[in-house]
Amino acid sequence: MTENRQIIIDSLPTDRLEPGNYALRTVDAPAPGDGEVLCRTLAITIGAGQRAGLQGSASYAGAPRAGIVMSGTAVARVEASNDDAVPLGSLVVCPAGWQDYSVHAAAKVRVVGEGDGVGDPAHHLGVYGTNGLTAYFGLFDVGEPKKGQTVLVSAAAGSVGHLVGQMAKIAGCRVVGVAGGEAKCRLLTEELGFDAAADYKSPSFRSDFKEATPDRVDIYFDNTGGEVLGSALRRMKVGGRIVCCGVVSQYDTSKPAPGPFGVPGLLINFRVRMEGFLVFDYAKRYPEAWTRMREWVEGGKLVPKQDVFEGLEKAPEAFVDLLAGGNVGTRIVRVAS
Repeated sequence: MTENRQIIIDSLPTDRLEPGNYALRTVDAPAPGDGEVLCRTLAITIGAGQRAGLQGSASYAGAPRAGIVMSGTAVARVEASNDDAVPLGSLVVCPAGWQDYSVHAAAKVRVVGEGDGVGDPAHHLGVYGTNGLTAYFGLFDVGEPKKGQTVLVSAAAGSVGHLVGQMAKIAGCRVVGVAGGEAKCRLLTEELGFDAAADYKSPSFRSDFKEATPDRVDIYFDNTGGEVLGSALRRMKVGGRIVCCGVVSQYDTSKPAPGPFGVPGLLINFRVRMEGFLVFDYAKRYPEAWTRMREWVEGGKLVPKQDVFEGLEKAPEAFVDLLAGGNVGTRIVRVAS
């Protein structure tokens, strides 16, 4: 039998996530039944939202529990197929989790091409995956940007944020990013076309942030919550919009902080609309987003970034590092070539 390595949740974190919350085990690879396919994982993506699932604060993820394979989306190769609609050798996106092999109903996997214009199949986990779709629908449907407006993005060098900022530039907006560290801020302005960036770790963040938003903010795309959200609330224009995508500052702790001071007062005073969303609600419109993003990528207007850890066994370390702000773009763990 073929061996199947799995990373399981050995224990639920009681405060900050640690690699020791996971364990590696080896079992026999599963066999597909009627209408099913056996998938060999090539790469998995890791995102901050997975920590919300372990925390129990993501309703769509179900109740967290130990002793199971850690969930996650993968690009995989079909090693065996019992459905003609998904031939042997197909490249697919599937909810494989952190393991070498997984079985899925053929109707539940998405067959993709070899990179779709960006070369690396792992981009189906980033710009053409949940990250890109989240950026697209969050910005255009919830944020509703108009040419000349100022768009502010937190976690702007992260998996969703770096795409949001570039899409806002495509829409003709002035874009300001908030990120942690000088290197990330330089990446935003020197490589990705942001007009300004502010380092939330800097002692001068408040003054830098104010200087970066001289005309205040029309749209704030919030990936962090916490103090950055509080700062953004005080810089919103009358009639501004806040897109609530995630609260990464509150995930990796047993004691999430309360909402920032000024809610609802500042929302009322500035007549600000603050709206949350889940990308899954837009599933029927994914092809629209894929078409537009593919045009932008192939035209050089949208540059997808990713950083990589090699080997399935590195997944826990990659996750902990991401939660500490270590990633630039989409965090990928390559499992097989």
